[in-house]
Parts: sequence; structure tokens; C-alpha cells
Amino acid sequence: MSATLLMLLMLLLPLATALGVVVTGQSPNWRETVTVVSGVLLFLLAAGLAMVVSFDEAPRLVLAEPVAGLALAFSPEPLGVVFALLASFLWPVTSVYAIGYMRAHHEQNQTRFYTAFALSIGAVMGIALAANMFTLFVFYELLTVATYPLVTHAGTAAARRAGRVYLGLLMGTSITFLLLAMIWTWHLTGTLEFTPGGVFGDLVGDVGGPVLGTLLVLYVIGTGKAALMPFHRWLPAAMVAPTPVSALLHAVAVVKAGVFTILKVVVYLFGIDTVAKIAAADWLAALAALTILLGSLVAMTQDNLKARLAYSTISQLSYIVLGAMLGVAAGVVGGGMHMVMHGFGKITLFFCAGAILVATHKTRVSELDGLGRTMPWTMLAFLIGALSIVGLPPFGGTWSKWWLVQGTLDTGAWMLTAVLLISSLLNILYLVVIPARGFFVAPTTPATGIREAPWPSLLAIGITALGCIFLFFWPDALFRMIDEVLQ
Repeated sequence: MSATLLMLLMLLLPLATALGVVVTGQSPNWRETVTVVSGVLLFLLAAGLAMVVSFDEAPRLVLAEPVAGLALAFSPEPLGVVFALLASFLWPVTSVYAIGYMRAHHEQNQTRFYTAFALSIGAVMGIALAANMFTLFVFYELLTVATYPLVTHAGTAAARRAGRVYLGLLMGTSITFLLLAMIWTWHLTGTLEFTPGGVFGDLVGDVGGPVLGTLLVLYVIGTGKAALMPFHRWLPAAMVAPTPVSALLHAVAVVKAGVFTILKVVVYLFGIDTVAKIAAADWLAALAALTILLGSLVAMTQDNLKARLAYSTISQLSYIVLGAMLGVAAGVVGGGMHMVMHGFGKITLFFCAGAILVATHKTRVSELDGLGRTMPWTMLAFLIGALSIVGLPPFGGTWSKWWLVQGTLDTGAWMLTAVLLISSLLNILYLVVIPARGFFVAPTTPATGIREAPWPSLLAIGITALGCIFLFFWPDALFRMIDEVLQ
């Protein structure tokens, strides 16, 4: 099967899935079968694309060209294929998890939930395969719209309020800053195509540092899904959504769409050599470092488990932004790898949080003492995910943090090196302490009837936890693909 056909099928399959979910909505078993089978097929398509594509002669799929030079076009490149593989692998896993969670929690409007879920993954595929910034922007906005019903799924006043924050911040930043940056880039270069080495070329000297610096700032703050402070409030607000939404869309798809966009802009619009010469990149790296530390410190104060994980995500996303702003190869490699490593670690933690809610109806960290004695598999998986986020062997997060630290050393940014190391210590204090208390502290209340979550949820937890271990021992394929971005 050709790479062009594979891309087309990757874009169309989620739409067909959404239609299939609607048609089978009256039969939960069929509805969920359509969702899971489609997720597996999407991953197989993404894996097939990774195997057959030649990045030196990447095909181009054009769906429309509304304005001369601005095409709705798709073309695979290494970073995008990695993102597509990550999201497509975790879609069926999260779908299996959602079956156990949604049924056990007696959630309403499950057909709408699975429909929006499929549309959201379709938008992610568009972002991952986008050949230019125009196409990425279109699907970036579609992702915001598609995930809005998921954020407001509960239909409560708190959910609607969170939805307003979600739409306001994400669409406000993208339409105000990201769109302006795109128009300015088009004015200067006449193109928005993703080009190895960047699109500014010989214009770098003519345009000058201040203009490029302003453009870079607009792109970064316009990518609100990256949750840099002070544009982060949408993420903790969105935690009112069901845990499967928090797990995939706000630990992987939505937030990773943000940092993926920043990596694409740095590598394919500016070029890392150009970023290394822009003074504003240093200030943006400092803002990312500040977000890393503040996100960790706020996480330590959160007793609500999902809120703690949300602020942890805010902190961890900025590792990727920091890597991109370093303007060195190791930073981009570390950022790309962290996109995957954090995805597996954090989705495991959110899965565990949902399992605890379903089994015990507990949402606060202070209520989890001794829980490892009645939910040992859940707490063990939480420990694995937490240690991967910390960056300790033998878990995948070790390698992404290794390359990020190497990037700071390559630039001589010792303060940024210190930030990464301090943050890892803080990760221990607010994440690893949870399973430690779960296993070694006596419960404050008797465990009456508490057991593990439903088996589909437990199966999904096991898959992602094992993924954290697998990525430590077999990171080579991931490293080689991301490294091709810089060739």
C-alpha cells in the first residue's frame, strides 16, 4: 500500500468511526467494538506508513487549495509519524480503558463521548501529517472544537465553566497570536510550507533578530495547548472531564499537539540553527524553566489527585518547549522523545487515578494511604508511571531527560541543567510519595469491599505501564526516527 493511500486512510478512518459509533449507538457492545477495532486499524495504518515511507522523497497529498500557495496538504516527516504512532497506539488502549470506566461509573451520553473521541483523533492525525502551517492550524482548531464536548461531558455548571475557559484560552491564543505569526511569516517568505532547515533562508540577515524573535514569541505563546504559564489555566480546568478524556486528550493528544506544533515551528519554519541565534529563544527557555518549577511546586500543594497530575503535566510539557528553544540537536531529540515518554507515563497515572475513583470513589491524595494493600496492581502501575516521569531507570523517561540535560550542557546553560535536575527531585516528592504511602502507610479508614477496577481498565493500565519499561530497553527505533528530523 502506498504512503499516500495510507495517509488518506489515516485521515478518513476516524471520520468513518465517528459515523459508525452514531449508527451503533443503541447497542453499547457494537459501539465499543467499532471504537476499539478502528483504533487498532489506525495504529496499523500509522505503523505501515512508518515502514514504507521514504522521508527523502516523502509523498504529498493535497485535498484542496483554497488560496494559491495555501494548500490543505499532508506529507509525512519523522516527527509527525512519531506523533501519529503515539496517538494511534494509545487510542484503542484508552478505548478499552473507557469501556470499564464509563460503564462502572454509569456515565451518560456515551455515544456522544465516543463520537467526539473519534473526531478528536482524526484532528490529531491531520496535525501530525500536516505539510504546512496552514493545514496544521486548521486541524489544530478542529481539535479544540472536537474536544469541547468531552470537556463539558458532565453537563454540570462546573463543566460548562471549564468549557468556557478551555475555548477562551485555546482559541483566544491561537487566533490572536498564532494566526498573526502565520500571516507575518507568509508576508516575509511567501510560504508556510514545512521545510528542512527553515523557510527564512537568506532572509535571516535581512529580517533581523528582533523581527524573528517577535515571530518566535508569537508562535510559542500562540500555541496555548502547550500550557506555558500564564496560558495554562485551561488544563487544570479541563480535569472536570471523565478520566479517559483526561488520560488521552489532556495527557497525550491535546497537550502533545501543542508541544508538537512548537517543535515543528522550530525545526521546519525557523530551523534550529536560526533559533540558536535568536535572543528571544533564551527568554522563552527561561519562561519554560519557570513553568517547569512553578508547575511542580503547585502540584505539591494539590490534594486532588487529578489536579496534581494536571499541574505535573504543565511542568512536563515545558521540558519539551525548553528543549526546542535550546537551538541544538540534543534539545530537539530530547523534546521529541519526551513527547512519547511522558505520554506513556502520564496516561498510566491518569488511568490509575480513574481506577481509584471507580473502585473507591476517592479523589484526594490524603485518602490513599494503605490503598496499595487492596489495589496492588493499580498502585504498582502508578509507581512505574511516576518513576518514568521522574526519569529513573529502568523506565523510558530516563532517555528523554538524558537528552534534554545533554542539550543544556551543549549550550552551557547550567541554570537550565539545574532546573531539570531540581524538577526531577520535585517529581519524586509529589508523585512517588503517592504509591509509597499507598504501600507503606496504614489506611486511615477500613477497606470495606474495595477491589481493583474493572478488568478492561486494568488491562489498559498494564499495557501503558509495560510501555514505560519497554521504552527504556528498546528506545533505538524511536531515537533513530526523531534523529532523522535533523538530517
